[in-house]
Amino acid sequence: MTNDYEHYEAVVVGAGPGGAAAAASLANQGVETLVLERGVDAGSKNVSGGLIYAEESAPYTIDELFPDFREEASERPIDEYYIHNIAGNKVKTFDLNDIHHHDTEWCDSVLRRQMDSWLAERVHEKCKETGGGLLTGVRVNGLLRDGGEIVGVTCDELDPITADLIVAADGVNSELARDADLQNWDAPDEWFQGVKAVVDMESELVNERFGVDDNEGVAHLFSGDLFENVRGGGFLYTNDDTLSIGTVFHLDSIAEERAEPQQLLDNLLTHPLLDQWFQGDYEELEYSAKLVPDSKKVAHPSPHQGRLVLVGDAAGQMQAQGPIIKGMNHAVTAGGLVGEAFVEAKNRGETDLAGQLYEQKLETEGVMDQLRPTRYEATRAVSENDILNSFGQKVIGSVVGTAGLKVAGGLAEKAFNSPFVLGMIPDTRTSYVTIPTRIAEVLGTEIDAENDIEPPELDERIGDLTYNVDDPHIQLLDNSYEASGTAVTACPVSAEDFGGGCYRLETIKSNGSEEQVVSLDTQPCVECGTCAVVADTDWEHPPGEKGVEFKQG
Repeated sequence: MTNDYEHYEAVVVGAGPGGAAAAASLANQGVETLVLERGVDAGSKNVSGGLIYAEESAPYTIDELFPDFREEASERPIDEYYIHNIAGNKVKTFDLNDIHHHDTEWCDSVLRRQMDSWLAERVHEKCKETGGGLLTGVRVNGLLRDGGEIVGVTCDELDPITADLIVAADGVNSELARDADLQNWDAPDEWFQGVKAVVDMESELVNERFGVDDNEGVAHLFSGDLFENVRGGGFLYTNDDTLSIGTVFHLDSIAEERAEPQQLLDNLLTHPLLDQWFQGDYEELEYSAKLVPDSKKVAHPSPHQGRLVLVGDAAGQMQAQGPIIKGMNHAVTAGGLVGEAFVEAKNRGETDLAGQLYEQKLETEGVMDQLRPTRYEATRAVSENDILNSFGQKVIGSVVGTAGLKVAGGLAEKAFNSPFVLGMIPDTRTSYVTIPTRIAEVLGTEIDAENDIEPPELDERIGDLTYNVDDPHIQLLDNSYEASGTAVTACPVSAEDFGGGCYRLETIKSNGSEEQVVSLDTQPCVECGTCAVVADTDWEHPPGEKGVEFKQG
């Protein structure tokens, strides 16, 4: 049966940096490669913070695979890196340039729509030379099997396609990874949720307010008490003529605190510290959200099955360890290694070995140790122990803790710049909330400013996005408050007091009793996948070119 289908040596699903790197690596070595992208254009479905790194130790970097990348596809070089510890209006800033430049050849800010579209054009040209190419508007919805063996992919818009290699670069909500049982959404503590606003600011104002030149940029991180006890923090990156400002939090913490993501973002946007950059002027161009895998827990140690290999977010390859936030560079490395592994396997006449060779290369090149540090695994049983953390929080808040901070404030800044320390930082409120807050309280300086900007309301943010609505792509399986009520607050386009988002809380009166239930409307969905983790849903992507379309990303 499968002999009747169109066949390619390699099919790459997804045209983000991981997919682009895999396609380029394959095509550069003469492999017939077809790339399938769900969006109306590459990047139209993608969101990131976003900084892309080129690490000195990495076997592949994006500018090696695409030589004009920095001049044509990125925004600004990011030369400076800071973290602001916040307690009320008190702030203590640490310089993170040591950790930022550690093993770093260069780092640029990017916007995904521009970057991915540029990459896609080059990928299409490379793949055409081998008999393939890139097709947009095609949703790959599953794996094609023959006798139980993976032999290709199935699509909404095309007949099935067979291939000797299938690269799943289809993002954090990878339907191929789930089809192969290589990924699931069972545990909220394995995921972060990122929410971002792209803010308009002319290049001259970026230069003036951030103290940079045209070919310079800066990154700022934020942590402390402004995020309502939710574990995580905020970021601000300078682009050419915009700012990327957002928050990233552990999803289980958002769920437990019943926090609303857009409000947490607004807490950052309206903090007095940001007045020095906004100066009363705020125009939001785009609001977006996505899930982010916590590589310490979900970076797959064996990201392959048969002919299928996973790269990037689909493989959980997102490094988020305190102020170390790196994902796209690891996706690029993984994509390059996939191409290398397949060609080696092909030269042996055993293409089915590509997945095993890819796994070996992730280990030998040190990628897995960055994503899943052994010291984190060795220490988490102690560092994330509830009793010890409760004791630690009391000590930090005590007279002894205050005196210790005053004496060792410089050591705290050094710890924030230590790759070794950050590689075992525990995922606790102590790390993300208590310590930064106490640092600010004890060592910080009062901010004497008023930030009087007014971020858009949630309905405005949703209304400003572009949608091509199709049939519902999410089904609510259990509408009880107990099973799915968390989605009302955790969904980044929903809120308890807002009736226009995806998830809404309703009270039904019957026979003198009341019952709270949840209703779903997928029209304003930003396809982040949050509800797949926190609610009882059947979740899949919309068909090609349908759903939300990001113009910035």
